[in-house]
Amino acid sequence: MASSSSLLTSNKNGGVSGEDQSVLQKHVSFFDRNKDGVIYPWETFQGFRAIGSGVFLSIASVAFIHFSLSFKTRPGKFPSPLLPIEVNNIKLGKHGSDTGVYDKEGRFIPSKFEEIFSKHAHTYPDALTADELKEMLKENRASRDYQGWVASEAEWNILYKFGKDKDGLLEKDTVRAVYDGSLFHLLEKQHNAQKKN
Repeated sequence: MASSSSLLTSNKNGGVSGEDQSVLQKHVSFFDRNKDGVIYPWETFQGFRAIGSGVFLSIASVAFIHFSLSFKTRPGKFPSPLLPIEVNNIKLGKHGSDTGVYDKEGRFIPSKFEEIFSKHAHTYPDALTADELKEMLKENRASRDYQGWVASEAEWNILYKFGKDKDGLLEKDTVRAVYDGSLFHLLEKQHNAQKKN
């Protein structure tokens, strides 16, 4: 049986990927295409294209994400024109007006996750309709937190675009999978399979 330490992979920036990552770090690690602990804009672009995003949405997402997070995840460092995001410090990029499913350390809070559905899934207990998603976003808005409002709207609208089922429902398992980043890997496999066909 392999030891737990053999399941971890150190990267050249001193970070650790694998079991030692917080759920928030796992969420963003899909976009660290070369697994060096730093996400550059071209990697985010490649990640969005890999899950089937169009060129325009990919470019817009890259601009929004990297302008929002690069400086925050590199405290004490001189701003870089390459706008890198440091995976180990992603917790510093948490924005307001969110669901609270990630705590201040980037850990997953199951009770907050369940609250999304207990409070807002009125039609089906384990899925959100588009209207229910809008209701949740509106209720989570903190007063005058305009940047948080925009960030939450962007994140959830992208999730809805890629994660909704054929009936327009955002299922609980899909939302759970986006929090730990596993949804991105699944979407990449699906997109690759579609390209082959």
